[in-house]
Amino acid sequence: MSGTFAPISDRYSPELRQLVLSLLSLEPAQRPPLSHIMAQPLCIRALLNLHTDVGSVRMRRAEKSLTTGPPLAPGSTGSRTTSARCRGIPRGPARPAIPPPLSSVYTWGGGLSAPLRLPMLNTEVVQVAAGRTQKAGVTRSGRLILWEAPPLGTGGGALLPGAVEQQQPQFISRFLEGQSGVTIKHVACGDLFTACLTDRGIIMTFGSGSNGCLGHGSLNDISQPTIVEALLGYEMVQVACGASHVLALSTERELFAWGRGDGGRLGLGTRESHNCPQQVPVPPGQEAQRVVCGIDSSVILTVPGQVLACGSNRFNKLGLDHLCLGEEPSPHQQVEEALSFTLLGSAPLDQEPLLSVDLGTAHSAAVTASGDCYTFGSNQHGQLGTSARRVSRAPCQVQGLRGIKIAMVACGDAFTVAIGAEGEVYSWGKGARGRLGRRDEDAGLPRPVQLDETHPYTVTSVSCCHGNTLLAVRRELQVFPPHPHGVNPAGFCPHPHPQWSQLKSLKASLVLK
Repeated sequence: MSGTFAPISDRYSPELRQLVLSLLSLEPAQRPPLSHIMAQPLCIRALLNLHTDVGSVRMRRAEKSLTTGPPLAPGSTGSRTTSARCRGIPRGPARPAIPPPLSSVYTWGGGLSAPLRLPMLNTEVVQVAAGRTQKAGVTRSGRLILWEAPPLGTGGGALLPGAVEQQQPQFISRFLEGQSGVTIKHVACGDLFTACLTDRGIIMTFGSGSNGCLGHGSLNDISQPTIVEALLGYEMVQVACGASHVLALSTERELFAWGRGDGGRLGLGTRESHNCPQQVPVPPGQEAQRVVCGIDSSVILTVPGQVLACGSNRFNKLGLDHLCLGEEPSPHQQVEEALSFTLLGSAPLDQEPLLSVDLGTAHSAAVTASGDCYTFGSNQHGQLGTSARRVSRAPCQVQGLRGIKIAMVACGDAFTVAIGAEGEVYSWGKGARGRLGRRDEDAGLPRPVQLDETHPYTVTSVSCCHGNTLLAVRRELQVFPPHPHGVNPAGFCPHPHPQWSQLKSLKASLVLK
C-alpha cells in the first residue's frame, strides 16, 4: 500500500513533525517501536504531567496576598517594593507568553514609503519572490503562500500613482490551492506569471502565457500550477524568471530556456521566442551553478565563480564591454547585445570570483567572494551608489559600503537593495513611491532601512521587481541560561530591550559615516 500526504503544518513543533514523519516512513525498519515513541521528550512530559496532576483540583481564584501592609494603588510603586513578576513569583493565574513569529515578511514600494509587515498564516517563510503584481513565498514546510491586495474600493489595494499616501494598503495572505501532496522548494515570479520548483525537481508554471513564458507549448493563460511536461525527464534544481522569459537548471548542469527571445536573452544564438523549453549551449569548460534573469537579459554563475551573460548590454549593464580597470571603452569595445552566453569582459568583474549577481532594468549589481559590492550600468537615478551621478560604462565598487561585508543584493527598476552579513539592510537610487523604504527622494549613497523587529534576526531572502521590494527575515532564537530555582526566564521582567532593528540601523549609520 502506498499513498501521499500533505506537508505537516509549521504550527507543530519540529520534534512532533519529525516523529510523525518517522512513523510514516516507507521502510518498516525505520519506524520507531512503541518503546522508543514513549521515550520521546514529547511523550515523557505528557506522562509526567499525568502522574503528577492526577487528582489535582484547579483553584477558581488566586490566593490572597500574605502582605500585611495596605494595598498599593494601581500603577503605584514603593521605594523598596519589587514587583512579583520581576521576582519570578507568578501573580494570579499563569498566562502563557505568546512567542513572537518565527519569521516576518516585509514589503515596500508601490506607494509604501516604509517597510510593511505582511500577514502570515502561522508559518515560517524561507524564500520570497516579487513580480510586477505578485508577491509569493515558500514556507519551511513546502507550501506556496501568496499576498494579494484587495481590489480598489474594498478598503485596501495598491495606491494609485499621484495619490496622497494617507491610507496604508492592506494585504491578505493565502496558501495556493490544489497543492496537496506537492512540496514547493523554490518560487520565481515574472510579469504576471509564476514558476515553482518542487522537491522532486519538477517545474510548474501558472499565470499569463504571453510570449510562451509558461513553457506549455502555447500562449494560453493558466490559473493553476501546471507541470512543464517537456522537462519531466530531468531533475531540475533551480528556476529563474525575467519579465517574459524563464531559465531552468538541472542536476546535470543542463540549462533550458523559453519565452521571449528579443535581444538574445535566451542564449540560443537567435532572437526567436519559444513556448517550449529549449536546451541552451554552454561554453566548453563552464559548469552552470546558478541562473539569474533580468528584464531583457540572463546571467549564469559558474562553479569557479565566473559569470556568463547574454541579452541586452545597454549601458554595459551586463559587464560585457572589453575594458581594463579604470578605463572607459572605445566604440569598438562596446557590446550592445549578446545572443549567446559570453564571459564578462569588464574589469574587475572578470578578475574576482562572484557569489551573486542581480539584474535591474538598466543596471546590475554583484557581490564578490570577499563581500564587496559592485554596480554597473545606468546611473540616472543614483542606483549605482556612487557619490556623483557619473555617466560611465565601467563597473564601480559601492564606496558607501566599504568595510561592510555584503551577503545579498537585489536590483529594482532604478534602485538597489543590499543585505549585510549581520542583517543590515541598505537601499539607494530612485526614491519615488517608496522604492527605498523610507521617506527620501533619490539617494545616490546607501542608507539603512529600518525594520520593525524587536528580536535579533537574519535576512533569509530579498527580491526586487520594478518599484517593489519583498524581504523575509528569520528570528534568531535566544538561549537563556538555566535558572537556579527552575523558573522560566520568560517569567522575569527583563530590562527593556531596545528595538533590535534600530540598533542595527544605528550601527549601519555609524559605519556609513
